[in-house]
Amino acid sequence: MNRTVDVLVVGAGAAGLTAAAYCAKAGLNTLVCERAEKTGGLVGTFTHEGFAFDAGIRAFEDSGVITPMLRSLGISLDFVKNPVSVGIADRKVRLVGEESLTPYAELYKSFFPQESKAIDAIMLEIVKVTRYMDVLYGIENPLFLDSELKDPRYLTGTLLPWLLKYSVNIKKASRLSQPVQQYLRQFTKSDALIDMICQHFFAETPTFFALSYFGLYLDYRYPVGGTGALPSALSKVIRANGGEIATKSEVASVDTSAHTAVLADGSMLRYRQLVWAGDQTAFYRALGEPLPKPIAAKKTLALRSHGMDSILTLFLGTSVSPEEAQKACGTHAFYTPSIAGLSSLPGWRAVAYQGIDALKRWVEAYLETTTYEISVPALRDSSLAPAGKTGLIISTLFDYDLTKHFSDAGAYQSLKDLTQETILRVLGGTILPRLGEQTEFALCSTPLTIERETGALHGAITGWAHTNRPMPAVHEFGSIQRATRTGIPDVLQCGMWTFSPAGLPVSIITGKLAADQTIKRLRKRKGHA
Repeated sequence: MNRTVDVLVVGAGAAGLTAAAYCAKAGLNTLVCERAEKTGGLVGTFTHEGFAFDAGIRAFEDSGVITPMLRSLGISLDFVKNPVSVGIADRKVRLVGEESLTPYAELYKSFFPQESKAIDAIMLEIVKVTRYMDVLYGIENPLFLDSELKDPRYLTGTLLPWLLKYSVNIKKASRLSQPVQQYLRQFTKSDALIDMICQHFFAETPTFFALSYFGLYLDYRYPVGGTGALPSALSKVIRANGGEIATKSEVASVDTSAHTAVLADGSMLRYRQLVWAGDQTAFYRALGEPLPKPIAAKKTLALRSHGMDSILTLFLGTSVSPEEAQKACGTHAFYTPSIAGLSSLPGWRAVAYQGIDALKRWVEAYLETTTYEISVPALRDSSLAPAGKTGLIISTLFDYDLTKHFSDAGAYQSLKDLTQETILRVLGGTILPRLGEQTEFALCSTPLTIERETGALHGAITGWAHTNRPMPAVHEFGSIQRATRTGIPDVLQCGMWTFSPAGLPVSIITGKLAADQTIKRLRKRKGHA
């Protein structure tokens, strides 16, 4: 590993692989270093006893990003539809288009008839915000359209009109940056109703992002073979163009003045351009001391900030038949077993002083009240489970600090056991009868699991928490071009820690931006050499 490369990419998640794929395709000597045993980060698929499970993201929203990215890299992936359902107690609605807003509204009205006018007003807000975001994603992202940008007809007939609409709608959307729970209180005082609409969103999610999710659900697609098909395809592109990927290769320190990086095993790499696509706090720790004041200030802010909410997940191998699963929850569901709402519970810290047993009772109440995301891979691709069976991925938002509290108290395993028992009981008594007796095995992933396996601070799945003040990342769409800048010569960044809110499309965009800037800089230097 003692060698010199044109481009060193640290982190083999979606952003790092995207950056590396474009750099390698441009003919740059590219090396990706990844601390884990495999690539993909929060985008990946694993198998256990014949069942395939998506370890991170459950499906892809295209957002005008994934399709042109794949095409420009010559990647062919097969996708299938990924219909989403929303359910409460014994009722559910399948979302198939904007026309689904009517039954979607009726779902809430059936539980909150006294809030009918408020629900109608909220639906109008969803339509408004969805249309704002539809314009933002209204064409394939120009960042990935090299040939089209050379066509005057495309520029004048498609891109220019879209840019005009984009500039108007991005301003409208940016005015809706207030946390969605607060925003909805102008329409209703019912905390329970607001909970039903919002409690599966991260804390203080901006209104424009939360209310646009109705439209994003309609855009969900699933790659045949599982979500891990994407990092696998990107890795093949990197290698096919002469790039290399080194797993189990953690970058321990970086000397930006000498353009060198030292791995955990002590070997040294020299780079012309560094692209950091991993955890941002790990980046600042790798830089060492002393740092220039602007960089030191960024480090201080990052180290005192908190990662986004995390999740707890059960991966279940079950004898639930595909037909049973389809009837119960469908391909992909967001399901709330109770209309009590999480706002009916005190925060966990309010009971922590009473001891672990009191916290266990709180966790049990939380799991009886929370919203679950239920994904069934075999309903999209039958090869992902043994014949006649289904693997179920059942997730809910879960506090990293709460999990750490149990771990520090020596009660981590008891927490995992409790969550498994409670989730099987709650869902077995509602949406999936006999789930407990039909479960062949259960694997439990907590926020600590995510942090350990991916290196993501606090087990975060989409970067920085919305509650950070100030935000340690660019967070205005109009400024996303600046997200890759670190302020350090020949060092760029990309991935979910560079822009907020971040999902798969944003991570891919930042990876492409970092690649374009890298390619431009290195070609310019070569031209002057």
